[in-house]
Amino acid sequence: MRKSKKIRTQKLGRFWNKFFSYAYLMLMSVVIIYPLLITVTSAFRTGNIMAFDLNLSGPWSLNNFTRLFNDTLYGTWYLNTLKVAGITMVIQVAAITLAGYAYSRYRFTGRKQSIKFFLIIQMVPTTAALTAFYVMGLLVGGLNSHWFLTLIYIGGGIPMNTWLMKGYFDTVPLELDESAKLDGAGHLRTFWQIILPLVKPMLAVQALWAFMGPFGEYMLARFLLRTPELYTLATGLQTFINNPRDQRVTLFAAGAILIAIPICSLFFYLQKHFVSGLTAGGTKG
Repeated sequence: MRKSKKIRTQKLGRFWNKFFSYAYLMLMSVVIIYPLLITVTSAFRTGNIMAFDLNLSGPWSLNNFTRLFNDTLYGTWYLNTLKVAGITMVIQVAAITLAGYAYSRYRFTGRKQSIKFFLIIQMVPTTAALTAFYVMGLLVGGLNSHWFLTLIYIGGGIPMNTWLMKGYFDTVPLELDESAKLDGAGHLRTFWQIILPLVKPMLAVQALWAFMGPFGEYMLARFLLRTPELYTLATGLQTFINNPRDQRVTLFAAGAILIAIPICSLFFYLQKHFVSGLTAGGTKG
């Protein structure tokens, strides 16, 4: 009797656990899909609308996408953002990978103190450093230029990401390094051929994060870039809706959808590395 009652209680507990889990997932799906659906429908609407709303009645047209490239500087903004994002991704991933490996495998003076300093720097919000960035840009001639904005993006992502890479390198057994040394491999060869393939999942994540950043970052780009021809996508799209009397909502929605193309393409390209890096390499036995 007690056993059957216990079984019924366990089944009831599993039922409510699944119920609340699925209910939560459905709620999150609505929260995510609803604004995305509004953006998609607005992008294909004809004419112009003054506010975002979900209207499935149509009619539909590709005219907004054509106007983006013919009547605005959207194509220029797109190329600007791709350039900044690509350079940021390559340099930042290289820097944090080397730094994370050094902090994980080597012991040197100031190691713990510098890691703590990285975390303290990360606590300072970007808005608090806008004045410092502006003064720095004046001193080095970097205002209204992509190279200075790119350097800020790279430097801003190094502290926390170095900490994350260091933690991921710590999960790789030290026995692999020792085995490589016994085989005559140097530090660079050990890092490149033995350790690096094992951290491909984190490298893929870091690359995706670094690439996505310039596409959505608005504050720094708006503060440092003054010429419309040099705007990034986030800054340029904002000009479509910042005037209450002339809001080009349909153009904004169409431009927002096209932003997802390079990000999704990079995600699907890197997706295979999320798993392949976990199984690459091995320990000699």
